[in-house]
Amino acid sequence: MVWVPLLLVACVVAGIGCARLCRATLVAARPAPPSLTEEDAELTVLEAAYLAGGPFRVIDLTLVSMHRQRRLLLAHTGWATVVDPTGGYRDDLENAVLGAIGPGGQSPIPAVRPVVAAADSVRSLAQRLVDRGLAVSEAGRREIAAGVRSVRAAFLLSLVLGAAAALLVPAAERNLVIAAFTLPLLASGLCLLIGRIEVYPYTRWASPAGQRLLSGLSRADPLTALATRGPAVLEPELRDALRGHAPARLP
Repeated sequence: MVWVPLLLVACVVAGIGCARLCRATLVAARPAPPSLTEEDAELTVLEAAYLAGGPFRVIDLTLVSMHRQRRLLLAHTGWATVVDPTGGYRDDLENAVLGAIGPGGQSPIPAVRPVVAAADSVRSLAQRLVDRGLAVSEAGRREIAAGVRSVRAAFLLSLVLGAAAALLVPAAERNLVIAAFTLPLLASGLCLLIGRIEVYPYTRWASPAGQRLLSGLSRADPLTALATRGPAVLEPELRDALRGHAPARLP
């Protein structure tokens, strides 16, 4: 019965991983607060961008919006250039973009994104959505990721321990060992499947309530389509600009 301790280890690890992922799923499925009004249940295009793709989607939306209003030039080389630094900018997010580009008026877009993502305007947008029950908090996102990793590790460990146990016992006992290790394998596998069904339809950022609001948005407006579906809806030149493939400084 040398395989029994291995089975116990596999079962304990699978149980811990499944419990952690189930708890994370409950965090992600937190309902919107009952005080949510009809007005609060409406999304702006920036809020939709955050729920669909997080801070970087908000930044991409802002960059494209400023480009189309001729406030910025987004080159296919992956650089952003300020066209009119003295123009009237509408909000703190656009000011954060200008600050990230710097006094030189030109910067590679991959260097702009993390600076703007850390700005107060983006953090306050995220916090408002969390407070309304539409977004998953940072702690919730960490818990979900950790839960998925735990269950995946438990599944792989059960597989390895099961294979090792099958090799340690006589051939006559292998069917029993395989049947016994089916329990932690099945538990962790089903938990991963349930987690994918319950958590992954809701993006890494949106709660179920937020995802329902996203699904009700019309994608006829180009900016709304960008917010909900990402840069894939843009023309090739802008897609190349946001990818930022060419880091060489413009002349």
